[in-house]
Amino acid sequence: MPIKIATDLPARAALENENIFVITEECAVRQDIRPLEIAIVNLMPMKIATETQLLRLLGNTPLQVNITLLRTAAHLSKHTPLQHLERFYKTFAEIRHMNFDGLIVTGAPVEHLPFETVVYWQELLEIITYADEHAYSTLYLCWAAQAALYHLYGVPKHDLPAKISGIFRHSVLCPGCALFRGFDDEFLAPHSRHTEVRAEDIRDIPELRVIAQSNEAGIAVVESANHAQVFMTGHLEYDRDTLNAEYRRDLQKGLQPSVPKHYYPNDNTNNVPLMSWRAHAHLFYSNWLNYYVYQETPFNLNSTKTCGRPACD
Repeated sequence: MPIKIATDLPARAALENENIFVITEECAVRQDIRPLEIAIVNLMPMKIATETQLLRLLGNTPLQVNITLLRTAAHLSKHTPLQHLERFYKTFAEIRHMNFDGLIVTGAPVEHLPFETVVYWQELLEIITYADEHAYSTLYLCWAAQAALYHLYGVPKHDLPAKISGIFRHSVLCPGCALFRGFDDEFLAPHSRHTEVRAEDIRDIPELRVIAQSNEAGIAVVESANHAQVFMTGHLEYDRDTLNAEYRRDLQKGLQPSVPKHYYPNDNTNNVPLMSWRAHAHLFYSNWLNYYVYQETPFNLNSTKTCGRPACD
């Protein structure tokens, strides 16, 4: 089944070129089916690239998905054309009366700042609080995962001595979890961050559990017991070239970045990076949509949200 997007969204051409099944608004209204309503709070500066990455994964399932793109009102992106934001994005104030089947909040390049000093921090807190009442499952990525863990459970973030960047091997700690259905015992995933959350800060919180981690990169995925919240510290959505672009950008800035680990063949930055995480990325998002969203939501989204979902099969 397709993902439903605006006819003139720039991501459409890229997705169709990759044989991702998309459907225009005009075609979708002729189908007698209720699509999943998924909102994406896009905090990344290069919003069009992030849209394409996430839509690629959300569009590769048997479910029809209707996407609402959200941006913060407190900060206007300098790297995305204003006409794109005005055409395709809504602000939280415009949708706060609505319910969604699922919600995704992306990372943001603000790790060096204390949470409370981020310009849109108060707006993000409203969104996190709203998500618990108006979305059946919320997926927080990278910095957003750290921010939500801090706000909801008091889990601190810790500065790292050096940036974690590269492709890292992870162990699945909960093979029975529906999020990892069909996964191998180990999987690869990109990380790109200067801070981390630690297992010892989560261990004594009964509502949370760590379900995937890396010996090199640390915690990868945390979930709440009722599946209402999923926190991913890495970037399964990244493209082949994303880490390369970040590395080249930091070089041009004179930051002397380390070469991303396990990324370039033979650690030679002139080599084309291997794409080694795509299959598990598609499977993770498909599992989230199916087991944590689709299987839990009522046909009428205005029904009262229910909790108490089982943590494992």
